[in-house]
Amino acid sequence: MGILLISKKNQKILLSLARTSIRYGLEFSKPVSVQLSQFPKELQENRASFVTLHLQDKLRGCVGVIEAIRPLAEDVACNAFASAFHDDRFPPLAQKEFSDLKIHISILSTPEILKPFSEEALLQTLRMGVDGLILKEGHRKATFLPSVWDQIGSKEEFLTHLKLKAGFPPDYWSKDLEVFRYTTQGFGE
Repeated sequence: MGILLISKKNQKILLSLARTSIRYGLEFSKPVSVQLSQFPKELQENRASFVTLHLQDKLRGCVGVIEAIRPLAEDVACNAFASAFHDDRFPPLAQKEFSDLKIHISILSTPEILKPFSEEALLQTLRMGVDGLILKEGHRKATFLPSVWDQIGSKEEFLTHLKLKAGFPPDYWSKDLEVFRYTTQGFGE
């Protein structure tokens, strides 16, 4: 479940790309087009990311993908744009908000399936502050990034809130529930 670490130099490139994509989106209503040949090889590899936006220390958008479906540079550009303009919890970003926006990027490891036979077994294997978690059953699916641990005080609370996010009751457990965990490398402005 290891994650390939992104160098400091490439972190700066990705943060700049995310900001550029949002700025471009303000003007042209679409993400900036990524020319992969202009990026280091590390950023041309298929990787999954989330881009989280904060304005005055409050969440302003967070969009990403769980599976590596496109090159990392392209993924970050698309997710930055989507976080700013297509997170259903917020109105599209306004020009006046752009300069105060803080960008945080999380690069995900490949999710590892867990086969807990009970909720108690899952809670025992869950690593506070380290694990991101995906719950999936039927058409319901939700994830919490490891950074969510900063706002949640216990494993039980983390799991309960994730169940609610997925549309399950707080006490829900089923043999058909699929559980995955992953880690992230996070960095920001």
